[in-house]
Amino acid sequence: MTHDMASNEPKRVLVTGASGFTGQYVTTELKKAGYRVITLGSKPAEGKDCFQVDLLDSEQLTAVVQQSRPDHVIHLAAIAFVAHADARAFYDVNLIGTRYLLQALSMSDHPLTSVLLVSSANVYGNSSAGSLSEQTAPDPVNDYAVSKLAMEYMAHTYRAKLPLIITRPFNYTGVGQESHFVIPKIVSHFRERKSEIELGNLQVWRDFGDVRKVAQAYRQLIETPAAVGHTINISTGKATSLGEIIGICEQITGHSLDVKVNRAFVRENEVQTLTGNSDLLRSLIPDWSPLDIRDTLSWMLTGDDVSSPA
Repeated sequence: MTHDMASNEPKRVLVTGASGFTGQYVTTELKKAGYRVITLGSKPAEGKDCFQVDLLDSEQLTAVVQQSRPDHVIHLAAIAFVAHADARAFYDVNLIGTRYLLQALSMSDHPLTSVLLVSSANVYGNSSAGSLSEQTAPDPVNDYAVSKLAMEYMAHTYRAKLPLIITRPFNYTGVGQESHFVIPKIVSHFRERKSEIELGNLQVWRDFGDVRKVAQAYRQLIETPAAVGHTINISTGKATSLGEIIGICEQITGHSLDVKVNRAFVRENEVQTLTGNSDLLRSLIPDWSPLDIRDTLSWMLTGDDVSSPA
């Protein structure tokens, strides 16, 4: 339901990290569904429903929450690049920033229907025993993953005060993702018809989703009362290697690349295989289904817009 029955006003969703890669798709998905979207980001923004706020400024966060009176929250803001150079930033933004947000939300005098926090499948670490479910024991192997798991534990202290939903998205991609992520890097080399590319370990298997379907899942989860209180994988259930990604791009474009393995790009503590079990997600939103990675790559190789999947 996207309208308040008493006032007939559209339901309000506060989206943090709204100007980021995922945020653009989430705001598009929500607006298409009839929500009034209040955006919160670190960059200057124009409009009555757009706020520039530092997550580490608890007073400013509290003021924005009191002013915007959201019905739902989707918290995307994070340092999300695993190889980010500043280890402290992971903990400042992903843990302490989220703590301040939850504190501000818990003080709101407007009832909240759902607060969706985005964690990461990276919390599972190097486990590769088939398809990882939400019951798989976390075993983080880098600062990004540790910061996200710490965020989950911290959020549990607000369970009695807030209607929390925690999501663990597996890898996903799409038009507009920054080129330091591996699939956009590969796609840009094919689009520009370059002769060679330098990559790290090609035998890395990932559960690659489509950002448009992830945005759709977030929207559907905040509309699902049964999702509150759960930690939920967002995944396709299928693993694809980087070598296979190269092969699909060659088939779509008819162009071939000489792939050179650069040992400097091979991460220490690299997570070898990461595949997600999405049974819980599909039980909560039965009409959700992933896109095939070939469809996502075809869109990235030929498309330029923030759009919804067919």
